[in-house]
Amino acid sequence: MFASPRAAAATRTLGQRWFTAGVTVQHENPLGLPRRPGPPPQIPRKGGPIQKRSLPYVKKVLAVASGKGGVGKSTVAVNLAFSLAMHSKHATRQRPRVGVLDLDIFGPSIPKLMALEDAEEPRLTDAGAIVPIVNHGLPCMSMGFLLPKAPGTDTSADTPVVWRGLMVQKAVQQLLFDVDWRDPDGGAELDLLVIDMPPGTGDVPLTLGQLVHVDGAVIVSTPQDVALTDVRKGVSMFQKVSVPMAGLLLNESHYICPSCSTSHELFGSPAAFRATAARFGVDILGELPLVPGVSRGGDRGVPYALYSTDGPSGTSDPGGEEWKETMARVAHKIWQFLSR
Repeated sequence: MFASPRAAAATRTLGQRWFTAGVTVQHENPLGLPRRPGPPPQIPRKGGPIQKRSLPYVKKVLAVASGKGGVGKSTVAVNLAFSLAMHSKHATRQRPRVGVLDLDIFGPSIPKLMALEDAEEPRLTDAGAIVPIVNHGLPCMSMGFLLPKAPGTDTSADTPVVWRGLMVQKAVQQLLFDVDWRDPDGGAELDLLVIDMPPGTGDVPLTLGQLVHVDGAVIVSTPQDVALTDVRKGVSMFQKVSVPMAGLLLNESHYICPSCSTSHELFGSPAAFRATAARFGVDILGELPLVPGVSRGGDRGVPYALYSTDGPSGTSDPGGEEWKETMARVAHKIWQFLSR
């Protein structure tokens, strides 16, 4: 289906894409990709069997989701991808190849978090597959890379996607099945693809769960009850589409005061989060502290996992060491889960 690894050096460009829902003729190909051989994946009809497929050149798939927006899911997903790639389990051999796929069609965050807001449009292989963009050694793909730049600017950050459900479903299918994740230099497949999901339980997570063999899912939350209500819905959704739950991850669990080193639960006790995990029989992967450097690193496009404990400001971040140790343990647990 795909061209040889050397075809990744091709300079073919993407065709015209439509960013309003008014052009119904483009529903089957919203990203403007060249026609490729073989039938596209199909959403199962009501009562019909679910035909799940593996993603091309991807060994394992991990979905990072949240029921509620604004809990730091995308930041966690990117940092988790780097932590998984750097896990000590792989220190004695070549590091695993880990990639990130941003499936948030309406609000993609990966371009900002990976300092790729001004990146050129992705190239195509000879077979018409999209070539991921690489930064910090991590291959990435996002809807944000495919948006036209706003007039008079060098960025597409302010370009909206105004689509209805069918266009979104088709775009998701193309981002899932029409990206060539192989290493252009050696042709190696991805050992793991981390998928940054949009918040909620709508079209995108349903499409992923129905069409793709997902090896595990992580749901990110904050301690507030308003976030935990949607976590419960997210767990139930993944269970309905037979996606195994790797565990829950609590973000911004507490803040460590720089003056007295005391831990403060700014957003409430984690007791309700722990009770939610126990109710569904889901593992707690970890509880990440609130660290200012995580936000600063994301704004600069350099994930916090790549910094020393001093962080992007050059000074020690309260809780930074605990954050890194917790993220390393989370990565270890996930690799163990995926290796079952």
